[in-house]
Amino acid sequence: MARRNSPEPARFAPASNNVRDELDGTDLRLLRILADDARIANNALAERVGIAPSTCLGRVRALRERGVIRGYHADIDPAALGRPIQAMIAVRLQSHARGHIPDFMAKIADLPEVLNVFFLGGADDFHVHIAATSTDNLRDFVVVNLSGDPDVALTETNLIFEHVRAGVAH
Repeated sequence: MARRNSPEPARFAPASNNVRDELDGTDLRLLRILADDARIANNALAERVGIAPSTCLGRVRALRERGVIRGYHADIDPAALGRPIQAMIAVRLQSHARGHIPDFMAKIADLPEVLNVFFLGGADDFHVHIAATSTDNLRDFVVVNLSGDPDVALTETNLIFEHVRAGVAH
């Protein structure tokens, strides 16, 4: 839920369209370890990858500057922050609203209930992952922020009963 301490994400375009082609084996090992534990100390990271700490620090800095590492965050259970109800809301925009996509994304992403906004290809334009304080809060979020927006053609709300993060041992 603590996405606000991450740098501002790029809108619609990664740092490079061929980021994978630019990464060597050392970069990929660094990224796999950081994906499992973003808080690992530089010395420990360097040792696990088999490079000097100064080289490790330089490579991680370069990966951040290139936009490969987009940020670091704490994975906090929204229920611990008083938002026990999660939902994934599919949103379809009106056909005339295609030019408003960046503004819509920015506006929705800035709302306190929103955890993630996914811009999609396919029938739906977005999936909006939210954490609400109550069913009333969820209803009001959909009615006021989505259905009440003239650019929105359709919404479909799915409650999330449980979320398991891939690759995390329990």
